[in-house]
Amino acid sequence: MASGNAPLNPFSRGDVLAQTGAEASMFDALAIDSLGVPESVLMENAGRSAALVVQYLYRPNHVVAFVGAGNNGGDALVLLRAMASWGVDVTAVLVADRSASDPLLHGWPMQSLIQDVGVNDDVIARALREADVIADGILGTGARGAPRQREAAAIRLINASDTPVVSLDIPSGADATSGAIPGEVIKAELTISFGAPKTGTLLHPARGYVGRHVTLEIGLPPLSESDAIGRIVTPQWARGQLPVRETDTHKNRVGRLLIVGGAMGMAGAGILSARGAFHAGAGFVQVCTSAANRDLVQAAIPEAIFIPAEDREALQEAAAQADALVVGPGLGTGLESEIMLAEALGQGSQPVLLDADALNLAAQGSISLSQIGSMRPVLITPHYGEMTRLAPELVSADSRLDLARAFASECSISVLLKGAPSIVTSPAQPI
Repeated sequence: MASGNAPLNPFSRGDVLAQTGAEASMFDALAIDSLGVPESVLMENAGRSAALVVQYLYRPNHVVAFVGAGNNGGDALVLLRAMASWGVDVTAVLVADRSASDPLLHGWPMQSLIQDVGVNDDVIARALREADVIADGILGTGARGAPRQREAAAIRLINASDTPVVSLDIPSGADATSGAIPGEVIKAELTISFGAPKTGTLLHPARGYVGRHVTLEIGLPPLSESDAIGRIVTPQWARGQLPVRETDTHKNRVGRLLIVGGAMGMAGAGILSARGAFHAGAGFVQVCTSAANRDLVQAAIPEAIFIPAEDREALQEAAAQADALVVGPGLGTGLESEIMLAEALGQGSQPVLLDADALNLAAQGSISLSQIGSMRPVLITPHYGEMTRLAPELVSADSRLDLARAFASECSISVLLKGAPSIVTSPAQPI
């Protein structure tokens, strides 16, 4: 990338909502049919904005765009028209039947620059060798299933080239909602999303084909939470969620946390949890773990209060006084671990985060997440393997998004499904 370190904000603002492919299509239709935003204006804004990004990052002398039948193809034509007006050599490659006198060209004489996949492949290959950038406008968010023969041939031509590829909205061939790759797919260096990022660009395997990712505003109405499946946790948004602490505050006023975990030989889990709690702002942290771990815990994090797991009365008292609990990191899954879990959860109704071995015990039937969720706020933090043990009947869900949402709804709890990316969801709430 010619200017790969250019300070281009990936999502242009701090509070970013993400849409599924269906939500994006419905929102476009709402803007066009109900709010009077002309479709041609949206394509004009999208194509010209994308052209500005390409010019800013690459400074190309020659751009080749692959033009599909839908709005993405229209965006690509506008991009080419803008680049041509700036003195850049351009070539349009048709991947669908589209008129060389398309009104989106605004009368620009580009007919001689348009080639057809499957008809002029030698000419196209030469253009790709000469190009500085390839714009991918083959398939958009409405595409379903594997690319058809002509589209797949175009994708193979692009991927065989060493020229940087810029995908418009989503890499062609990727599912805009699930991130699935049902067939041939573009390997992009840069993906420019319009309006809102699509969930498919955030989820693997498609995420591995997106490259650098930016989102541009193109004149659509502002999104509300009801228009989108969820929110992206950006650094700016996360900073805005942090409470403002009074200058004369006391440690007991900013959170008393009890961490229950770290069986003998697994002290690190409790230590890391306590460090994370202090970094997040907890004022008073207690770590309940095996007495054999005392020296390790107190040496690693002396500001935490140590409670030996063998002292049941001390565990019960700490659980009753805590504002929140973390149960499970390095806890183990034996009988003693079951007893510690029961003691910790039996002392109140404060929020609890269940992780690691607490989830393994739940999968074994030692506790009922639904029952606990009916009595107190619960957040579970499984990785995919733990999730499959908790809900084997849901593993066939179309995506990790669906899996997390289904389990959160079934148990009336919050779920943070760890992975790339992690997904956080609660019943009746956006992701």
